[in-house]
Amino acid sequence: MKIYTKTGDKGETSLLGGTRVHKSHLRIDAYGTIDELNAQMGLLRDQEVNQKRSEKLYAIQDRLFVIGASLATDPELKTFKLPALRKEDVTFLEEEIDSMETNLPALRNFIIPGGHPVVSFAHIARTVCRRAERAVVLLAESSPVDPLITEYVNRLSDYLFVLGRQLALELKVNEVTWRSEK
Repeated sequence: MKIYTKTGDKGETSLLGGTRVHKSHLRIDAYGTIDELNAQMGLLRDQEVNQKRSEKLYAIQDRLFVIGASLATDPELKTFKLPALRKEDVTFLEEEIDSMETNLPALRNFIIPGGHPVVSFAHIARTVCRRAERAVVLLAESSPVDPLITEYVNRLSDYLFVLGRQLALELKVNEVTWRSEK
């Protein structure tokens, strides 16, 4: 089978189930942004400092595939049996956040992202995650979306923020806090 099908050359694509929609459809934007987030997570996972948490980051990538499949499926068709996102997936992120926060100083100001490429990768993933969340919320205003997806993506952005802070600590990078000059 060839990678190119030419069926999208006129700006349409198929959802799982065969329904054709414009590539500008909110559903395509939502799962496309989840896909972009998954690629950013792969970049983050590939960093040497994350070797010890590689399995956890891989598990998150797996959940992002589950979310992408759910979003890529025509909600009117019930013919597909897809893997499901579970409440335990959200709990996993919360437990990871809580665990990392025990080592981190209290946060009293906004943090300016940066200081080390790996820390920046975490913040880039966080901002892509927030964009994915906005796309999912926008889609949910007009089409059925599992509410657990929104909850998971929201918690994942929190996880990525705290992971950025944890990485800064591990890499001995000083966090630069933002203070208004006015």
